[in-house]
Amino acid sequence: MMPLIYAVPGEESVVKKVGGCEQVKRHLENLGFTPGGCVTLISTIGGNVIVKVKESRIALDEDLARKVMV
Repeated sequence: MMPLIYAVPGEESVVKKVGGCEQVKRHLENLGFTPGGCVTLISTIGGNVIVKVKESRIALDEDLARKVMV
């Protein structure tokens, strides 16, 4: 298990755990980062990431990306 920012770009990963306080967890789950869900890292720029989740592209800053474990 590793933070999302260390995933291999272009490779589909399965979300294992979403960390953070309840408000952060709820926000990430509303964006589609739910345990068991699939995400694909598209690119990493300066620690910030762009990921594909449920046919949508979402940009996350480094702090939020570290809370999603794949």
